[in-house]
Amino acid sequence: MQIYLSNSGQEPIYAQITRQIKQQILSGQLQAGDALPSIRLLAKELRISVITTKRAYEDLENAGFIVTQPGRGSFVAAQNPALLRETHLKEVEDHLQRAVDAARQGGIRYEEVCETLRLLWEG
Repeated sequence: MQIYLSNSGQEPIYAQITRQIKQQILSGQLQAGDALPSIRLLAKELRISVITTKRAYEDLENAGFIVTQPGRGSFVAAQNPALLRETHLKEVEDHLQRAVDAARQGGIRYEEVCETLRLLWEG
């Protein structure tokens, strides 16, 4: 499992960890049942506080992406297809909102945005 941290951005370190692990689960890089590094090991590898990795794992568990078994560790949870779809839909909405904001700022008409989306969709 690869996690890259950036100190130059505004995103907190725990959120970077959470986002990257979610992406690896959603992309299939991490499968249901796969073991995650222990909180202490991940903190040591990333050279960050144990509290930071604990927060990331708690966020992932609360969102249903991982399960923690006392004495055994943390594992990728079996994914609910509806939850996966909802997560992907939310990601698409976020990207589209940024595109709409950029279009409005650039004076691009709604019809042009729709046509661009259609062309991209048809590939």
